[in-house]
Amino acid sequence: MTIPGIISDSNEGGDGDSDSMSSICRERKIVVANMLPLHAQRDGETAKWCFSLDEDSLLLQLTDGFPPETEVIYVGSLKVEIEASEQEEISQKLLDDFKCVPTFLPHDIQKYFYHGFCKQQLWPLFHYMLPVCRDHGDRFDRQLWLAYVHANKIFSDKVMEIVNPEYDFIWIHDYHLMVLPTFLRKSYNRVKLGFFLHSPFPSSEIYRTLPVRDEILKGLLNCDLIGFHTFDYARHFLSCCSRMLGLDYESKRGHIGLDYYGRRVYIKILPVGIHMGRLESVLNLPSTCNRVKEIREQFKDKKLILGIDDMDIFKGISLKLLAFEQLLQQHQELLGKLVLVQIVNPARSIGKDVQEAKKETYSTAKRINEVFGCPDYEPVILIDRPVPRYEKTAYYAMAECCIVNAVRDGMNLVPYKYIVCRQGSSLMDETIGVRMDFPRTSMLVVSEFIGCSPSLSGAIRVNPWDIDAVAEAIFLAITIPDTEKQLRHEKHYRYVISHDVAYWARSFMQDLERACKDHYDKRCCGIGLGLGFRVLSLSPSFRKLRIDHIVSAYAKTNRRAIFLDYDGTIVSHSSIVKSPSPEVVTALNTLCNDPKNTVFIVSGRRRRTLSDWLEPCERLGLAAEHGYFIRWNRSSDWALLAADLEWKEIVEPIMKVYTEATDGSYMEIKDSALVWYHQDADPDFGSCQAKELVVHLENVLANEPAVVWRGQHIVEVKPQ
Repeated sequence: MTIPGIISDSNEGGDGDSDSMSSICRERKIVVANMLPLHAQRDGETAKWCFSLDEDSLLLQLTDGFPPETEVIYVGSLKVEIEASEQEEISQKLLDDFKCVPTFLPHDIQKYFYHGFCKQQLWPLFHYMLPVCRDHGDRFDRQLWLAYVHANKIFSDKVMEIVNPEYDFIWIHDYHLMVLPTFLRKSYNRVKLGFFLHSPFPSSEIYRTLPVRDEILKGLLNCDLIGFHTFDYARHFLSCCSRMLGLDYESKRGHIGLDYYGRRVYIKILPVGIHMGRLESVLNLPSTCNRVKEIREQFKDKKLILGIDDMDIFKGISLKLLAFEQLLQQHQELLGKLVLVQIVNPARSIGKDVQEAKKETYSTAKRINEVFGCPDYEPVILIDRPVPRYEKTAYYAMAECCIVNAVRDGMNLVPYKYIVCRQGSSLMDETIGVRMDFPRTSMLVVSEFIGCSPSLSGAIRVNPWDIDAVAEAIFLAITIPDTEKQLRHEKHYRYVISHDVAYWARSFMQDLERACKDHYDKRCCGIGLGLGFRVLSLSPSFRKLRIDHIVSAYAKTNRRAIFLDYDGTIVSHSSIVKSPSPEVVTALNTLCNDPKNTVFIVSGRRRRTLSDWLEPCERLGLAAEHGYFIRWNRSSDWALLAADLEWKEIVEPIMKVYTEATDGSYMEIKDSALVWYHQDADPDFGSCQAKELVVHLENVLANEPAVVWRGQHIVEVKPQ
């Protein structure tokens, strides 16, 4: 935009022809994530790598939401390290056999990117853990941040090798790749980009502590659609955009959107679902049915409570055990009749905090079993080993109640899987001797801090930190009448089967297509350096004034009218000193002294203010208060429009009330108008007060010749 001339009609920013563009204009979906949906294993005899699809991967399952003819290409890293000499051959093999494009991050980059910045800094912060001291997390390390950016750039290069930007849709997944959109948008201004965050997004008070907060926000805003599991996560993101970047959002026809330099960035709120077919197929496995028989026999005459969690500090396993201990203390009649089976999945990260969580879990379980157990009864069974899917499914099917007690979690699909498994299958019904029409029941105790909680309205929601309340919730879950258990189960099951992973993927992609439909209706221009890059989107009729054209026209004409705004033109918006500089005064006088020129300052400011500031400009015309007062030069009198201003007596006391009630706000009394400013108030509270003030004033001025107008951080009342 700094280059003189009209923006060209051609596509800018790499949107033109390139070698990467295919002559075939078939629409494709490019799914980008940290890890590819593949298993990798080296053959013991041939020493060659063997690959297979990971059927449990969400990335693979989401394709059920696309039309059958859709071509899906995956970009991501492998879970194993490949020697440089093998990479080219394996890349071709993976593309041919699995439509996968591996990124092959260098070892050090992978270490600092994933185990460093992602797991030690982003992941704890997004789960509300601040490194207030060295024993509670790692402080920000710029070297890790640079590795994160470097890794995102490598991902970008791989995507750009295969993308056809005019036709392909790119769907980026999770917090590992939050600056990737900036690199892609910089290469192709009109690229079709969607992003889904699978973790929580913290409140602005937590997020603002991140030193690279702006870079990450701007990275996400380079997408067309940003998805979150819950409204809370989306609300936190929008609040961060408002407080840190000054962006406001609004909802139009059910869709939330932000205006970002002329582009409309949409927000999608939809929790992910499970793959019904995959889970039902495991339910019908003979191994699952055999394990169900064994579990049924093992826990005969006992009620089984189930927990399945990763071993980390946010899953609340120790809090769950403490609540179970409290339950046994308060209801000793349950001794010998109630068992908690806690399956612990392997930890996804390494560190002292994980070891501490594991140690506390084991010590608590041991204490409970020593106090309340006996030779033939163990109240807590801790399963800390890789548990095959069929065995987890069997435990789901036999559990009277499932408890998910995480103190913070992005989504957590354990409750959904439990509900489907409790519904059973024909083979399982036959195995355990249950009729097909036998009423199904399930009970859920879920933390209110996990993403699936809002969608499970029949679950017992708990605050995991409140041990007493969790204990009471477990007792309620196992003692509630079967008829109510059945009603809760039916309600949940209907939701889970109608909101599966295919529904989630289909809905997200439909919204992404809608968000991108006007890409070619506007002119695009890239501005900004590095991670501050963004695209300025302008209407097709926009023309930038060419300096050479203006100079030429100026020289040829004998009568010229020059109209200048004051704030933002004569003086910068950010300037504390609002009077014009000597250089500006000189320039204005030079223009005014030419008899061919008529020069006016047109401003909303008061006439006395403009008169004082521009007193050195003798021949300068002033239009104060948006033209309510006009003066042709310093020696002429002010002319004013005729207007009824009695309504000011009504407005002034109302604005004073809102000024007193809103810290940081102030009002300005003009001759023709009254203005309430809230740019220095809290963004959310100021905006809320401004909306209320507009409604209030419109009501009291319904029969008055005045107009209430809301602008950027202002509410103004002026004559009709």
